Amino acid sequence: MSSQRTAPGLITEQMMIDFNITAVTVGLLISIQFFVYTVLQIPMGILVDRYGPNFILISGAMLTGIGTIIYSVSKLEFFLFFARILTGVGDATVWVSVVLILGQWFTGKEFTRLIGIASLMGNMGYLMATVPFSLLIDSIGWRLSFLSAGLLLCLFSIFLYIILIQNTKRKLFRMENIKREKTWKIMRRILSKRHAWALFFCHFGVVGAYVGFISSWGVPYAMNVYNMSRSDASQLMMIGLAGALIGSPLASWIANSLQTIKKPYIIFHLLLLASWSVFLFFHGRPPFYLTMILFFIIGLAYGSNTLTFAIVRQSFPIKEAGIVSGYANTGGFLGAILLPSIFGKVLDHFAMISNNVIEGYFYGLITPVIFSIIGLLGVAFLSEK
Repeated sequence: MSSQRTAPGLITEQMMIDFNITAVTVGLLISIQFFVYTVLQIPMGILVDRYGPNFILISGAMLTGIGTIIYSVSKLEFFLFFARILTGVGDATVWVSVVLILGQWFTGKEFTRLIGIASLMGNMGYLMATVPFSLLIDSIGWRLSFLSAGLLLCLFSIFLYIILIQNTKRKLFRMENIKREKTWKIMRRILSKRHAWALFFCHFGVVGAYVGFISSWGVPYAMNVYNMSRSDASQLMMIGLAGALIGSPLASWIANSLQTIKKPYIIFHLLLLASWSVFLFFHGRPPFYLTMILFFIIGLAYGSNTLTFAIVRQSFPIKEAGIVSGYANTGGFLGAILLPSIFGKVLDHFAMISNNVIEGYFYGLITPVIFSIIGLLGVAFLSEK
C-alpha cells in the first residue's frame, strides 16, 4: 500500500501533459492522499483502540485497491482527486493497525525489532514504486500499471482476512463490554503532554522531508537537473529507498543494543539535516556521485522513523497506543502534505519569472532543510523511560 504514496510521482510530467494542469495542481493531487491520511490518523487510532485493528486493516487494503483502480481509469480531474482521497482513507488504516497488533502480541524489546521489520516491508513498497514500476509504465502505460496495482491490493485484502481471522481464529471486530474512558478526555491528556508534541514534531521532520520529496519532486528533480530519463531518475530514488530498507532494522538493532532510543534517533536526525543541507551548499546540484551518496544517507535516516513508535510503546499505556501512534503519524504526514505544494509553488514562481529550473529546485530544497531542523528539535525534547 505504501507504493501508492509515491508511484504518482513517476508520472508527474505525464499528468501535466495529459490533463493540462500546472505543477501546483499536480502537487495538490499527490499530496491530497497525504492530507486524508493525516486527518484520519487520530480517528483511526481511536477506532483501532476501541474495536481492534483486524477489520480496519482489511477494509483499508480493499479501499486502497479500489481507489487505485479508479485513478487508473479517470478521465477528469475530479475523479483523479476522488481516487486519491479514497486511497488515502485506505492507507490511513494501515500503520496504526500494525502498531497496535505488534504492541498487543509482543513485548517491548520484541516490538522494537519487529516494528523495524514492518517498516522495512513498507519501504519495499516504496522500492517497487521506483524502477520496477517505472519500467512497467514504460512498457504498458501508466493506466494499465495503476490498474494492475489496484487489483493486486484488493487481492491482498483477502490474504489479510485469511491470515488475521481464519488462521488465528480471532474475531473480525473486538467488541468488549467494558467501561472505557471518554475519548476526549484521553485526547486532552495526551495533547497536554510535551512528550506527545515532541513525537509529533520529530516525525514531522524525518518523514515529511523524505516522503514529501520522493513522492512528488524526486524523479522530476533528477530528470530536470541531471537530464536523466524517468527510468534512470527512478533508479536514483531507489538508492534512497535502499538506504531506508537498511535504516529501519538498523535503527531498531542499534536501539536494542544500546538499550536507548533517543541517542541513536538524534544521530539519524543530524545525518538527515546534514544531507539536505549539502544540496544547498552546491546550489541544488551536487556532483552526481555525491547526490547518490546523499540520497542513500537521507533514506537511511528516514528509516529510523520507526523509533518514534518504539518510544510510543515505551512511554504510553497500551490502551492509548493507537491514539498516540496516530497523533505522531499525523505529524509525519502533515509534512508530506505541505512539502509537495510548497515545492511546486516555488517551481512555478521561478518558471514564471526566469524559466531557470535549477534555481527553482535550489530554493525548493530549502523546504526539507527546514523540516529536518523541526524534526531535530522534536527528538531533542523527547524523554525516555
